[in-house]
Amino acid sequence: MARILYVDPLHPERTPDPIREAAELIQSGTLVAFPTETVYGLGANAYDMAAVGRIFAAKKRPTSDPVIVHVAALEQVDQVAVSVSPVAQQLMNAFWPGALTLILPRGERIPPNVSAGLPSVGVRMPAHPVALALIRAAGVPIAAPSANLFSHTSPTSAHHVWRDLGDSIPLILDGGTAPIGVESTILDLTGEHPQLLRPGGVPLEAIQRIIPEVRIEVVERYAAADQEALPAPGMMLRHYAPRASLHLYEGPDRAVRSSIAATLDRLRLEKPQARIGLLLADEDLPALGHYTHDSQIIILALGSLHDLSEAARRLYAALHDFDEQHVDLILARSFPAVGIGAALRDRLTRAAEGKVVQVQESSSHHE
Repeated sequence: MARILYVDPLHPERTPDPIREAAELIQSGTLVAFPTETVYGLGANAYDMAAVGRIFAAKKRPTSDPVIVHVAALEQVDQVAVSVSPVAQQLMNAFWPGALTLILPRGERIPPNVSAGLPSVGVRMPAHPVALALIRAAGVPIAAPSANLFSHTSPTSAHHVWRDLGDSIPLILDGGTAPIGVESTILDLTGEHPQLLRPGGVPLEAIQRIIPEVRIEVVERYAAADQEALPAPGMMLRHYAPRASLHLYEGPDRAVRSSIAATLDRLRLEKPQARIGLLLADEDLPALGHYTHDSQIIILALGSLHDLSEAARRLYAALHDFDEQHVDLILARSFPAVGIGAALRDRLTRAAEGKVVQVQESSSHHE
């Protein structure tokens, strides 16, 4: 059973013993869960093939899905990757430490199972004091996907990690709630043109200010690639998913609210015992908030449509909350795909396994 040790999230040097213990576990080939600014990671020595293999075993993760290597200094990149281009250096200088993962040619010291056998590797420098302190204390880069069972909702707190992996890892460092709440942006620099493979904590618009020529990969084509090596994590169609089925509604706000209400009214007649979760924005509550009078309906609002950073920060906690309240079905609204909203929409689409209900203003009962 995992122990949870508190670490001061802003000043980990004030709580040195947990960092020291976690670093020793990493050095010995053992797994440790730790906070980053995006989500909690499940870390192992990135140079140790057997230790990296334990990540896949603990998460029940297919070996075709690569993991990201985390560094604490720019000097470590040369130990992880080769042929680091001027564009890569420019992006590191602009966004590191931060929520941007760069896909680069893999260095010889990184075992192939980190990268699903591909000649590339994802690298980033996290912007979280605890993560940086752990990497420095361990003295090695740390390979780390999200600290949850494969395809489940990612963890943004130590409690979320414990619920999924508490029986299979020895230590969880508790550094509070992850401040961004969705994973890093992944940018592939190994091809002729930079390609955005996964939207995340660094918005595309910010990257385009540095490299305007960045292209967006059509990631849905990897939806069923459970045997083929994927170029980056988080690219399968079903990912980040709660235990309940999630249906995502997308379209004009009024039509989305009407369609959710129509679906909900039908379900209350057809399945009166079903527990249903509504994942909404604050602006939806005047139209849909009255359903709280039904004890079988759980309403969680992520915040305002005008504060997408807050909605992203609260997304995974809400999905975990629905799990803990044992809902049978979740009806969720989509969010504008601008800035970090692109990551928010991506995570909701994958949590819904592509079940997106497109509604029109004139079709309030469309499903």
